[in-house]
Amino acid sequence: MLRKKECVAMLLAGGQGSRLYALTNDIAKPAVAFGAKYRIIDFPLSNCINSGIDTVGVLTQYEPLELIEYIGNGQPWDLDRAFGGVHILSPYQAKRKSSWYQGTANAIYQNMHFLKKYNPDYVLILSGDHIYKMNYADMLRAHKESGADCTVAAVEVPLKEASRFGILNVGEDGFVSDFEEKPKAPKSNLASMGIYIFTASKLCRYLEEDDADPESSKDFGKDVLPAMLKKGEKISVYRFRGYWKDVGTIASLWESNMDLLGSEPVFDVADADWKIHSRNPLAPPEYIGAGAHIEGAMIALGCEIEGTVRNSLLAAGVVVEEGAEVNDSLIMAGSVIRRGAVVNYSIVDENVTVEENAAVGEPKENKAGIAVLGRNIRVGRGANVAGGMILEKDYEVK
Repeated sequence: MLRKKECVAMLLAGGQGSRLYALTNDIAKPAVAFGAKYRIIDFPLSNCINSGIDTVGVLTQYEPLELIEYIGNGQPWDLDRAFGGVHILSPYQAKRKSSWYQGTANAIYQNMHFLKKYNPDYVLILSGDHIYKMNYADMLRAHKESGADCTVAAVEVPLKEASRFGILNVGEDGFVSDFEEKPKAPKSNLASMGIYIFTASKLCRYLEEDDADPESSKDFGKDVLPAMLKKGEKISVYRFRGYWKDVGTIASLWESNMDLLGSEPVFDVADADWKIHSRNPLAPPEYIGAGAHIEGAMIALGCEIEGTVRNSLLAAGVVVEEGAEVNDSLIMAGSVIRRGAVVNYSIVDENVTVEENAAVGEPKENKAGIAVLGRNIRVGRGANVAGGMILEKDYEVK
């Protein structure tokens, strides 16, 4: 008897994340660090295993090395399975025509062989660059009960922001009547989350038709969903009311990290009922010096804190020396803030050194913008990095 899976997830993780600037020069957006001990991709992977979905294809393209190494065999997410588990799916040269992924729909189309291997009844399409906790099993149940050919997860957004999203308009029958990709004058505030469940047979059919259309941009929102609506297919909406953040910009990444702080955080990653799994480095306990001052911070293992840290998140192995200050900032793994240096309202990538008496960023209340330091760079002694600056290379006193 042919073994099969009821539902297989396809996780789109090949995006460049150009709006994150220096943070994605060398890594794909889903591999960007988040919340002191996670990476962005931890959230959809954790959602999958928590929802009972144990077969996930991760589609990579842009700068995939670090992401591939991080995922490994999938063991931290309980996705190291003999039949199923996590699989890295990269563009490859085949006998028939093949190329770089040309769009979200084309990426899935080029990996139809993976879907056929597991012969699923349903296919879950996910994006690798959102922060949220969601039970996909509930969405799958709703999809089956509705009798739809496709179900789109959606969240209500302020109407003034709706033009940034794919907007779903729902008819009197409760099914989607119209889908508009980033409309100038949106008719509703129901925004697609880029999460879809397709009945597998219908997905295969429309991906084949989309591939054969030379005018198509090979995108689910722009091409596949409108084509299905045009032919009278049923598309239902699964309304999501929990926390969801698209962390595709510097500001949204900073905001989402800050949502983890406080005694009652806006987004709780410590929820034992919905564990967010991650591949954490082996590290000793954090060291907090006698003269250190810490207020409202999240500090990972291996950190050494002798200075002041306020309203900030520090990843594994971060060092804040005596007399140094970190305020309203995200400091990624292995970075060092030397004696007398001050970091305000900033995102500091991995393995950065801020030398003695340097100043990075400005106090948040100045509204100068978030300063960003790319990975592996050095800010020289006494240097001043203004608020809103984005650095990709070493910076010395001028």
